[in-house]
Amino acid sequence: MSIIDTHCHLDAGEFDADRDAAYDRACRAGVALQVIPAVTRDNFAAVADACRRYPRCLPAWGMHPMYIHVHHRSHLEDLRRQIADWRPVAIGEIGLDLFVPGLDYATQEYFYVEQLKIAREFDLPVLLHCRRANDPILKHLRRVGVKGGIAHAFNGSRQQADAFLKLGFKLGFGGAFTYSRATRLRALAAELPLEAIVLETDSPDIPPAWIAGRRNEPAELAGIARALAELRALPVDEVARATTANACGVLGLTAQGANGAVTPEAVSFPSP
Repeated sequence: MSIIDTHCHLDAGEFDADRDAAYDRACRAGVALQVIPAVTRDNFAAVADACRRYPRCLPAWGMHPMYIHVHHRSHLEDLRRQIADWRPVAIGEIGLDLFVPGLDYATQEYFYVEQLKIAREFDLPVLLHCRRANDPILKHLRRVGVKGGIAHAFNGSRQQADAFLKLGFKLGFGGAFTYSRATRLRALAAELPLEAIVLETDSPDIPPAWIAGRRNEPAELAGIARALAELRALPVDEVARATTANACGVLGLTAQGANGAVTPEAVSFPSP
């Protein structure tokens, strides 16, 4: 089985003690590629270091809505320079968060919209943080217009899911749907067209049910793929092939491995 983790934070401090081992476990579990999104301008260096150190990691550059207290308007030009220096797989993690209290909406909206414009300028997809904010996220996507991307940790309605799909997006599913109590999310994971779904861990966050309360890591993507296959009554290899093809398509990757398998050697993508 060969799978892509479309959203993980291997650069996070939670992995400082065993980052090499976590990366090796993911490789052994069949995770062919990991997309590591930045969250602030000052985080670009840590993401870049991880992606240089680990050949199966690809960067996304962006500024997360939960860190608006550290973002400055000048950082948008820094983002442009970073993209020019190392073309990423996407712009992200960007978006809106209406769950965490105290995050000024107008500031969130400003940085979200400006980063959408940058994604359009560089013809790149986006990785969206859209916690309790699907409708305003979609409103700005329709207005600005980008080439698609991934609605990370999707947890909206079927109507919202269909709206993202019409705009060329895929929907990220990870540990959240593995909990039996997540009935609405599990129904979406079971019923959406398979071509709509990509897999993710959001490591070190959103652990799947079997490690609830513990640190998540990219190796758990194999279990997430199996959980999705079981939910949809499909062979896990079929789920792995489809979600990998979906990720490659939306992120502009070209995979030419044997039998459709994705390996680092089979993926064509610009490097620094």
